[in-house]
Amino acid sequence: MIHPASLTPADKLRDKLPVSLKRLADLAYNYWWSWTPERLSLFQTINPDVWDHCGHNPVALLEAVSYNRLTQLSQDPHYIKRVKALTEEFDRYMAAQDTWAHRVAPQISADRPVAYFCAEFGLHESLPIYSGGLGILAGDHLKSASDLGVPMVGIGLLYRQGYFHQRLNRQGWQEDFYTDNVFEQLPLELMKNAQGDVLAIELQVRHRMVKAQIWRVQVGRVSLYLLDTDREDNDPIDRWLTGHLYGGNQETRIAQEVVLGIGGVRALEALGIQPGIYHLNEGHAAFCLLEVARLEVQRTGKSFYDIEASVRDRCVFTTHTPVPAGHDVFSADLIDSYFASYWDQMGLSREQFLSLGARRLGDPWEPFGMTVLALRLCRSANGVSELHGHVSRKMWTILYPDRTEDNVPIGYITNGVHAPTWTAPLIGDLYTEYLGADWQNHATDPKLWAKVDQIPDEELWWRHQALKECLIAHTRTSVKQARQERGEDWEHIQAADRLLDPNVLTIGFARRFSPYKRGYLLLREAERALRIFGNADRPVQIVFSGKAHPADEEGKRIIQRLMEWCRQHPEILNRVAFVENYNIYTGQKLVQGVDVWLNNPRRPLEASGTSGQKVCFNGGINCSVFDGWWCEGYKMDANGKGLNGWAIGENANTSDQDLQDKIDSESLYRLLEEEIVPLYYDQDASGVSHGWVKMMKESIKTNAPAFNTDRMIADYVAQVYAPGTKSGLELTFASVPHAR
Repeated sequence: MIHPASLTPADKLRDKLPVSLKRLADLAYNYWWSWTPERLSLFQTINPDVWDHCGHNPVALLEAVSYNRLTQLSQDPHYIKRVKALTEEFDRYMAAQDTWAHRVAPQISADRPVAYFCAEFGLHESLPIYSGGLGILAGDHLKSASDLGVPMVGIGLLYRQGYFHQRLNRQGWQEDFYTDNVFEQLPLELMKNAQGDVLAIELQVRHRMVKAQIWRVQVGRVSLYLLDTDREDNDPIDRWLTGHLYGGNQETRIAQEVVLGIGGVRALEALGIQPGIYHLNEGHAAFCLLEVARLEVQRTGKSFYDIEASVRDRCVFTTHTPVPAGHDVFSADLIDSYFASYWDQMGLSREQFLSLGARRLGDPWEPFGMTVLALRLCRSANGVSELHGHVSRKMWTILYPDRTEDNVPIGYITNGVHAPTWTAPLIGDLYTEYLGADWQNHATDPKLWAKVDQIPDEELWWRHQALKECLIAHTRTSVKQARQERGEDWEHIQAADRLLDPNVLTIGFARRFSPYKRGYLLLREAERALRIFGNADRPVQIVFSGKAHPADEEGKRIIQRLMEWCRQHPEILNRVAFVENYNIYTGQKLVQGVDVWLNNPRRPLEASGTSGQKVCFNGGINCSVFDGWWCEGYKMDANGKGLNGWAIGENANTSDQDLQDKIDSESLYRLLEEEIVPLYYDQDASGVSHGWVKMMKESIKTNAPAFNTDRMIADYVAQVYAPGTKSGLELTFASVPHAR
């Protein structure tokens, strides 16, 4: 589809680079570089200040840095060898034919790929089109699909301003603001047709015709296509349809989901891509199913009910939301205003169309549910942990009145994380030495991870300490900059340089500051928390980070309470830090540098969670309630004591939220006082806690082979994309059969 005479953005950038550095352009335009061991310094070495200023965007860096600096590097034989070695590895990776997927599932082919739809993708901090866990999971999904050679394309939206940026004012209150993404300076390519014109699709939104152009992001072997309505030939209102992620009202939300779902299918058609499978990651993209059905009705001339089974056979669905209120629903009036001319094209009446999204058929006040639509028109549905699968089956029994709860056709595939992305290169280097140079290609093998026991305690300890120092340096820099921007007094600004201590037990808590995440739990009993954090002999410190949704006043208040608590108690002022404007870069520093990862949501509201999984790859230890993935990850000894982490609140569960908070906070304080703190500070003369390192190794050995996206993708291939496939990987989890 691309005009042969047209130059790609990578071609244009390559022309600006010295001969020995030209291949940097190929690396800059493919996010594969971001999960290599060279990711820390390959581009940063060129100019560290510019690298930080441009948000770690390699394209913007190479465009901004002086030609003089580039020519200096072009004469550095060491740097040239690094570039040459990495590009040779990149070429081998991209050219590989005998991939895992090619061997085990050849029926998933490049001419009939999996089309993976999601509202957000978290690939790297330089492409800010994500808000949190759903997007990070989607990004990791694409990366492992690339590594395993699964033919896949991603479909999403390219947001002009993405998710909001966060800053705290002097009162500790979150303020939200937005900045423009300059697409031409990002690792993106605007797609063009055979004549060299910008490729665009058209669809009806709000009774107007809207055009969306298509951008491509390369994620290793996988292409991610992003739709953008910010075009001069669109109405000014419609240009902002792809302005913000999760912004605006219900009108904005349904319009975005029309662009993602219906527009996404049309984009694939315009690109000449014919998916064998449509995978909906969460219900935001469920309108995709309607467009697949409409096209099939038009192609065959048959009725919707005659082609319904063939549509269902090509579509699969993953749900991430464990409570009914979290699923997108739209009023019948809103559906009328967007689809009044659409259902006729599907050969349906209004009532028939609305019934596709109705939980209770025949109820005129029943809203149109995106998850309901997905469950009705997909052959496979799964939750994202064993517990979430159970919760989802219970939640959606209403759709299956002829089935018992256990037989509701919603299975589970537990989430994982992309090990090369989240494992610190310093730890990855250790794995290379003791597990083997190709450890990343065998991340699902428990026997490989058993070799962690061979790593000397001192070696693992000092490397983790180095990563903790890096986290603390990042925290100090971020806090100092935030205080300067708030115009705080000079002494308080300079005090940021004394924030935290590398020798102190460090807890990390970073996630969306929604009330159910209970960011306040550790501080529930202020005096007891003060005794723990302010202990002169065995102190504890914590790093918080995360955003509250702009409309979540209660979440913002939780952040403010944390800030107020620190100001009121100067004795722990240097023991508690809040890193503003949480992003992937800060997330990596946290999961790689903390000793303990704290997770204490209300049960069972954490569908899976993946941040704690990232911690495990770096030797961190989880302290979590029994929810999401931790129900599967937590291991105990014969005496009921945690081997690889700690469980908060045991299995206590009550509908009385205040009582549950009391039970869980008491359990957390007890764990810190009686188990976590004593174990950490039981150190030998060289400052190493061998008991702690033993638990670090258990955390790695038990969790790394199970909770990675290579295992997750293998599960999707074997159970969802190509059911019955023998994967050849050590599959840890089995799903409930996806019967229909």
